[in-house]
Amino acid sequence: MSIRDAAEARYPSYVERLGRLVNIDSGSRDLAGLREVATQVAAWCTDAGLSTHLVPVHDAAVTPLGDAVVARVRGAGTRRILLAGHLDTVFAAGTAAARPFRIDGTRATGPGVCDDKGGVLAGLCAVETLLDLGRTGFGELILVATPDEEIGSIGSRALLGRLAADADVALCLECARENGDLVSARKGVADVELVLRGRAAHAGIEPERGANAALAAARLTIALQELNGRWPSVTVNVGVLQAGQRANVVADQARLVVDLRADRVGAFDEALAAVEALSRRSFVDGVTVELAVHAPTPPWERSAATQRLVDLAGKVGAAIGVEVRDAATGGCADANLFAAAGVAVLDGLGPVGGNDHSSDEWLDLGSVPERVALLAGLVDAAAHDEM
Repeated sequence: MSIRDAAEARYPSYVERLGRLVNIDSGSRDLAGLREVATQVAAWCTDAGLSTHLVPVHDAAVTPLGDAVVARVRGAGTRRILLAGHLDTVFAAGTAAARPFRIDGTRATGPGVCDDKGGVLAGLCAVETLLDLGRTGFGELILVATPDEEIGSIGSRALLGRLAADADVALCLECARENGDLVSARKGVADVELVLRGRAAHAGIEPERGANAALAAARLTIALQELNGRWPSVTVNVGVLQAGQRANVVADQARLVVDLRADRVGAFDEALAAVEALSRRSFVDGVTVELAVHAPTPPWERSAATQRLVDLAGKVGAAIGVEVRDAATGGCADANLFAAAGVAVLDGLGPVGGNDHSSDEWLDLGSVPERVALLAGLVDAAAHDEM
């Protein structure tokens, strides 16, 4: 049986599993839903013959974030290959009931159908396909699915770092772009929170006694937005601006949250330093600024190792009739962390999908067998390739 035929044989099971997962709410920090999907994925991994464990994940304050699934299978070779996806979505509890899994022709919809439940299940299906065919030339194949990627992998970074340290190759299961492209580079991102503290006063009687944090926040917002264009491909976006409580009070507090992205490590560091420098400027006398950088993730710059994986994917694709192209994207993912750890990495290896993080999110079910075959074939090729 060919690898594509074996993947095709797994397709009905894939669709049934996808419907079950999508119909479980598993937004980041939704512990009940995340534990339910983790338990289900772990059970499928165990049924497939993998040694499977649930690993509790916590944030810095030791607040539970859910469980990561880590499933392993030994092979006859020497190379360790890591397949990585995530279980959490961006959707609130109740979304699955409001718009459950649905199939219209070859298009599936529902919360997380593409990002990343469809990708995680493609990874498991690829492992099963290889085991069905007896293609176990890898030393060890590890599938990990984490519960906190959509909030910056704030709790699972240590786990991912340990897995990366032992891996020769990381193949990431975010879905392919809408046009089918794999992902070979990603921008880095940092969420920068700036809390401004001023001094309250009566806005009508003695406004001069106040220090207006709202005014300082407005001026700081303009200065931050003006950083755009200073470096090619760097974006700085003030996405949250909050200030004050009442119109007749000089605002004594304000808060900004900034999304900063860059595709080069040097530009990323320089832009972050520029934001920090602006936080030290006095925009209104008496207003101070406290800055915190949350879950900074460095850019994943395309490397020779990634190019080698793209080339291998191209050879596998040619053999099974799948055209392989790759592209850089502005979105950040766990692939950035693997690249920073020095592992050869390629992303976008799930099925084709689009409109992530929206009510129109979709997955092309027609792409599933060929993309599972491509992923399984790439694992097999990487297991034998001396990169």
